[in-house]
Order: sequence, then C-alpha cells, then structure tokens
Amino acid sequence: MTTVAGIPGAVALEKLDTRSWKTPVALGVFALGAVVLFLGLPRDGQADFQFSQSGDFFSIPDLIFTATPVCIGLAFACVLLAAGSFALVWFKRLTPLWYIGIFAALFLVGFLAWAAAGLRPLPLTGLLLGSVSLSIPLVFGSLGGVIGERTGVVNVAIEGQLLGGAFTAALVSSVTGSFTAGLFAAAVAGVLIALILGVFAITYIVEQVVVGVVVNVLVLGLTNFGYSTILTVDPEHLNRSATLPALPIPLLSQIPVIGPALFDQSIIVYVAYVAVPAVWYALFRTKWGLRARSVGEHPEAADTVGINVNRTRYLNLVIAGAIVGFGGAYFTIGSVGSFSQNMTGGQGFIALAAVIFGRWDPVRAAMAALLFGFATNLQNSLGILGSPVPSEFLLMLPYLVTVFAVAGLVGRSQAPAADGKPYIK
Repeated sequence: MTTVAGIPGAVALEKLDTRSWKTPVALGVFALGAVVLFLGLPRDGQADFQFSQSGDFFSIPDLIFTATPVCIGLAFACVLLAAGSFALVWFKRLTPLWYIGIFAALFLVGFLAWAAAGLRPLPLTGLLLGSVSLSIPLVFGSLGGVIGERTGVVNVAIEGQLLGGAFTAALVSSVTGSFTAGLFAAAVAGVLIALILGVFAITYIVEQVVVGVVVNVLVLGLTNFGYSTILTVDPEHLNRSATLPALPIPLLSQIPVIGPALFDQSIIVYVAYVAVPAVWYALFRTKWGLRARSVGEHPEAADTVGINVNRTRYLNLVIAGAIVGFGGAYFTIGSVGSFSQNMTGGQGFIALAAVIFGRWDPVRAAMAALLFGFATNLQNSLGILGSPVPSEFLLMLPYLVTVFAVAGLVGRSQAPAADGKPYIK
C-alpha cells in the first residue's frame, strides 16, 4: 500500500484536498462588485444597445430598456451563480467553462447597461470591431508564446518581437512601397530577436526570464534610436506607409454586428483566423507537434529516442518569432501606417498572460487575447460615450481584467514540465 509522508494510501487520499477556490472567489468578487455598483450607485435612464448600422444586409432593432431594474436583476443573478460555483467546488467539482461564460455575459450586460444609462446609443458593432482590431497582435503574440513554452522556452521577449516587427514593417513598407515586403521584414525581425533569445537561453543556458526582459529592453532601445536617427530624418519617405486595405467578404461582411468586425478586415486579420487552428493542428495532430511537446515535457526521454532537443527548441523558437513579428506589423501597416516610440505599450506581456490563461493551448490563448482586446476597447468606448466611470479606472480596466483572469479564473493549471528549464545533454 502506497503512503504519503508515512500516511497509508487510503488515509492520504482522504486528507488530500484538490479543490481550487480561485474561480468561486473571483466570481464572488465580481458579484459583490455588481451588487455595490448596481444597487449602491444606481443610474436613472434608459440603456440603448445598437445592433445595426448602415449597409447591413438586414436590420436589427435597437434594444432599449430601463437600466436600473435590469441591472439589479442581473446583480442577483451573478450572486446566485457565484454561490453555485462555491457549491460546486465544495463538492469537489470543477466550475465549467460555459458556467463562467454565462456569468461573464450577465455581468458584462449589466455593466454596459449601467455605464450607458441615459447616454447615447452604445454601438455593439463598433465595440466588437475595435475589440477584434486590438486583439490581433495579442493573438499572434499568444501563438508565439504557446509554441515556445510547449517546447520548454519561456518567451518573455514577445514584447520585443512585436515592437521589432512594427518598426521594420513601417520602415521597409515605406521605402519599398510594398506591403508584402513590410510583412516579410516584420517576420524576419521577429526571427532575429528569437535567435538572440535562443542563443543565450538555449546555448549559453542563461535564465530565460532574465534574457527575455533584457531582449525587450534592447529592442526598445534600438527602435527608439532608429526612430530618432532614421525615421524622423525623412518621415514622409521612411515612416509614412499606407495601411493595408480592408478586404470585405461578400454577404458575410454585411451581417449585423459580427459582419464588419470579422469579415471586413485586412489580410493580417484573416491570417490570424487561419493561424490559430493551423497552430493547434500542428501541435496536437502532427509529428512535428508531438516532438515539440515531448521536448517541452520530458527532454531526456525525447533525447533517448533520437530527438535533438536544443535544435528542436531553436526551430520552434524561430517559428514563434516569425509569427509574433508578423503580428507586430499590425501596429503600423495594419492600422496607423507609421511607427512611434514604444507603440506596443506592454501588449507582449498581456499576450504572455493570455498564454497562461489559455493553459498553453492555441485556441484558448486566442480566446483569452480576444478577451483582453475587448477590455481595452471597452475602455475607449466608455470614454467616448461620456460614461461616469472615472477615467483612471478606465485606464486600469484592461490590466485589471488580465490580473483577475489569470489569477482568479484560470483555475488549477500546469505548464509543460520542462518549461523554462535548460537541457544539458
């Protein structure tokens, strides 16, 4: 009979408590916030949710309702759901993802109704469109993070790869007048930064997190220097690229709410749609993915069957760098057409949080990136509406969502066993 610290196996199982209270506590905090906000600080007036815009294939009437009673009802619904989550964990059952989704949807509707009460109509199409746009670099960053960590390398340099991709895309596209050249240059920049990380983290066995932070600082310094000494010399020819044109998909782009947001986008967005399932399939359904995951879970076992561990890590780090660098081009030629200093603004670290929140799965990480993009755009939308929410809180909103999501809702998860651990043969 097996024992744990001298305790017989049967007794050890009784004493082992695998319950994680993080999810119910997080839901309880949000439910308490809903009660305080909706009951303690009620707002008079009607909330107007606008679903359609001109050019849609068909029209959906606005949803208009009195905010206060609806918000109060949703607050009590959140309390009940939070209590249900506590009950599930008490009986040693996990809180399902769909359960958390329902809670999030009810809380979000209540918060939007409370914030928009008595103000102008809230255009849901614009809210979703901005969310998708802001989340695209996060999606590419999270995919690169998943690939790196699945092979045992913590890619803290996502921020630097996004920034390097944005700089080179703006410069090369401005000089050549070619979007293709700009996108290719952004991917190459991501690869070069990934190789710098790989040389120190894999070959010279320097602590990976420290190397990643140093690489981010290095890229920030290089891009600032390049901006001040190169781009500002002749901004009309070196930092004035046209932006990628939108490529609307017939009929689909005219569907209310989701059509303009999903199907009237540039090529970078459509590549993201393909990249997420492609990376998932490659990681979990191909020989390459099996080797990559084996290197990240048990490099010694992978080595014994003939897999070159460090070469595999280098290869995957290069692929991840190309993906992240390509996504960095969205900051410049995908949106504003020019580069500015530190324009990524810490998005690479949020992408790294999306990797953890998504439990090192490409699809879940992309969904987490969409969540963080939505939180960022919600800050902008509420500010435009003139919401009574303090501007300081609006600025904090994306980061608060990130912290609560990773610390409270991710539940019990475990990174690949060899993640961040160098391999010495």
